[in-house]
Amino acid sequence: MNKEKYKPRIMDKIISSYFDVASSICIEGIKWCGKTTTAKRISKSQFYVGLEEKNSSNKELAIINPKFVLDGKTPRLIDEWQNVPALWEAIRWEVDLRSKKNQFILTGSSTLKRKKVLHNKPERIVTLKMSTMSLFESNDSEGLISINELLLNNIETRFVESLTYEQLAYLIVRGGWPENLDSNSNNCHELPKKYINKILEEKSAEQNIKYNFKISKLILKSLARNFSTTISERSIITDILKNENKTISRPTLAKYIEFLNRLFLFDNLKPYHLEKSKIRTKWLEKRYFSDPSLVCALLDLTAEELEDNFALYQVLFKSLVIRDLKVYAQANEAKVFHYEDYLNNKLDVVIEFKNGSWCAVDIILGWSQLNTAARKLNKTVASITKHNPKPPVNKCIIVGFGNIVYKREEDGIIVIPINALKD
Repeated sequence: MNKEKYKPRIMDKIISSYFDVASSICIEGIKWCGKTTTAKRISKSQFYVGLEEKNSSNKELAIINPKFVLDGKTPRLIDEWQNVPALWEAIRWEVDLRSKKNQFILTGSSTLKRKKVLHNKPERIVTLKMSTMSLFESNDSEGLISINELLLNNIETRFVESLTYEQLAYLIVRGGWPENLDSNSNNCHELPKKYINKILEEKSAEQNIKYNFKISKLILKSLARNFSTTISERSIITDILKNENKTISRPTLAKYIEFLNRLFLFDNLKPYHLEKSKIRTKWLEKRYFSDPSLVCALLDLTAEELEDNFALYQVLFKSLVIRDLKVYAQANEAKVFHYEDYLNNKLDVVIEFKNGSWCAVDIILGWSQLNTAARKLNKTVASITKHNPKPPVNKCIIVGFGNIVYKREEDGIIVIPINALKD
């Protein structure tokens, strides 16, 4: 991607802030999300370990002479470093020797199986996770309100052009892939489908066919049918037997999920636990893919077909919102969770800010659902705070279709259309 076409990423600012304190930075994340392009713009020289047309020679050179790979103007980009794991130790020793900031930028689209063997001292190599593009990064959000404003008491009323049902379906199926931004509603589903096949074929080959392409695909399809849930491994096995008429053992499933996790295909939502709360909370993660378009690809859905499946449309919209909130939260040193306890209280999202404050968030599609969602959110927050000394700093409802950002007078809930949000 040339510089004229480059769309600024939120990660640009994050990298700049860390380079003030770190010798090197490692950017990890799902392949094709834009890591290399972002890192290349910041770097002064590059070495591509994973460059396909030179993969064999570059990889051999990195194995034989890592010192040569590290020589060059700094910051120096080492792309797909994990193809030669010894590079991590070589870089670690090199930054110790130089004792300077801004030395290396590493990128990686998969993690090593035994990454714990890699020794890392604080501030030697800072690891950052990069996602596919949020709606603000792809210019599909007007960015009228930052999630940091959810810490404020006063919210200024602002207006935004509402998305249509068809536009939102397109954004879900298209995903946040930089190379898919120019697609249209008729072909936006093609790139995510190609991505899944390519990454599985590529990584299975790298693992000497240790992982079977067909088994990986079966498991991914099952997880796509059950995304946004806390489905257990036992239930995944049952689902595969029911829908695919295939039997997979528990050890095999565990091995494959670990493999797929290392490819950054998933970005699960962790549970939130309020300190000093008297309510017993549930501890299971909700299973999500790194981008909602992957679910559509695995379920073989076009934008038009998604429009006809309203139930799935709603859940995929929540997935898109969670993707964006995680990107925006990362830029503000905040974290995103879900909440569920044994009193049947549930929150789609909890945003925890770096000062310890938290915001309760519900996600709905349309304005017609707003009053019902508000009653539910108020009831849930009241139940939670009854047993917990720390109430949320704000309550928020994020909507798919709406043209106004405002704070409701009757209950203080902040209402935000998804295409008004930014970091």
